[in-house]
Amino acid sequence: MWWCKMGTYIISDIHGCYDEFLRMLERINFSDSDRMILAGDYIDRGKNSYEMLRWLEHCPDHVCLIRGNHEEEFAENVDLMCLLNEKEGLRYDPASNAGTAVLYASVKRILAESRLSILYFDLYGTIGRLIRQSGVTLNDLCRWAEFIRRMPYYYELTAGDRACIVVHAGYAESAEQIGARYSGLERFYLYAREDAFRLGGKRHGMVIAGHTPTIIKGDFVYNKGRVFRYYDAEKDCVFYDIDCGCVFRWREPDARLACIRAEDEQVFYM
Repeated sequence: MWWCKMGTYIISDIHGCYDEFLRMLERINFSDSDRMILAGDYIDRGKNSYEMLRWLEHCPDHVCLIRGNHEEEFAENVDLMCLLNEKEGLRYDPASNAGTAVLYASVKRILAESRLSILYFDLYGTIGRLIRQSGVTLNDLCRWAEFIRRMPYYYELTAGDRACIVVHAGYAESAEQIGARYSGLERFYLYAREDAFRLGGKRHGMVIAGHTPTIIKGDFVYNKGRVFRYYDAEKDCVFYDIDCGCVFRWREPDARLACIRAEDEQVFYM
């Protein structure tokens, strides 16, 4: 049952930074009386995607999981593995780690031989590492892909006197609002960057998103690794970008994991 006695905490773009995520839960004293909304991109880039996937599978009922573009792409990669396993007559045992490893190698070989671009197949090597280092099988990958497909693209709540939308990248109230640049609202939810502020928004509301790290100098949302806040007076919409680039700590000293509490807009860092 969803109810809020204490606070609603929102985190985005964990990217396999599992230890930082657990420390953030301690930092905010997250309890059963709180609720949490995670705004996507739980995996890739960081070293603990397996631990994040396992945590997500068993997360408490008072945690809402929003889909990010990295989850969407993970599910698409798994679909491709399943498709080629059937269409090419490979028939590797989906319950076998060894068979899944051979299938993974076969998919890369088939794509290369077909002269199809393999640039975006398992771009960050996450599936390969899950197979090699964590012993996962095609059945595990398919279970996670189905789990991802059950994640909504956004979640709406009330924060103070404003309707608040939590989404991974950008939110628009209609396809007409974003024009023909995106193939549909789902693409905008997952991939919008500066357009999230320019084209998107909720009139008289608030949008909390991630996707674009606030550590990139010269970018619209650059804020030295701090949460970026923007107010659009015409729409009377408050925007927050809470992706502070935690996974890039190894090269960006300002990078950190951020969390915002919706009720009072207080920000926490780890």
